[in-house]
Amino acid sequence: VLLSITHAMFTKYAVLASLAVAANAFAPSFLGGRLSLRQGQTSSATGVSMKIELPPLPYDYTALEPKISKTTLTIHHDKHHAKYVNVANQMIEGTEMEGDDAEAILMKAHKDNNVGLFNNAAQSWNHAFYWDCMKPNGGGAPTGDIAAQIDKDFGSYDEFKKQFDVAGNTAFGSGWAWLSWDGSKLSVDKTIGAGNPLTDGKTPVLTMDVWEHAYYVDYQNMRATYVTTFLDELVNWDFVNENFAKAKK
Repeated sequence: VLLSITHAMFTKYAVLASLAVAANAFAPSFLGGRLSLRQGQTSSATGVSMKIELPPLPYDYTALEPKISKTTLTIHHDKHHAKYVNVANQMIEGTEMEGDDAEAILMKAHKDNNVGLFNNAAQSWNHAFYWDCMKPNGGGAPTGDIAAQIDKDFGSYDEFKKQFDVAGNTAFGSGWAWLSWDGSKLSVDKTIGAGNPLTDGKTPVLTMDVWEHAYYVDYQNMRATYVTTFLDELVNWDFVNENFAKAKK
């Protein structure tokens, strides 16, 4: 019976992956004309403009293979991320937030307890940030200012890695693991759903998506393997250093 169930689950995800790849050619019609390409404001906390739009991946769809497959990036970026962007733009159309950037929108939605808008605006922000947190041939121990700050605040890179690993593996259901700056020190944070440390007054410098759509096609139920691979072979420490430098200003 277990073999039958396992086979059925694998077949299900294999079929979904195949359909997503085939549907990629129709992405422009899926995205439609509702995606806003307006100029966004610059975020006060991060110093980065995070418009409610679907940015292209900062690398080719095959660039992270075999750690993250073209199939996963196609589904994740062109379908999941695109939907958050599309829904968020529909929700703010005709409102006072229509000219705001993603951070301003998610913060206002959080303050007003507008859960639907928060989820879609925050997920738009989170995903745009996540893509840049990875690069081909990345990962391993950091260098530069972020390395020194990690040693200062965690005692060692190994201790940071342990805490980040725990955060990624214990986010129940769906969520994110973060490295954040609170103005005086770094901390590892775990959020559930669309949560973002910005709402706690912190500035994210690194994130890892642990929603199943980020890894299931490649790792199935082995989230722990994905988390280890992210840290050891994918993290873009150059981007993290850039974020840290901006956060300290």
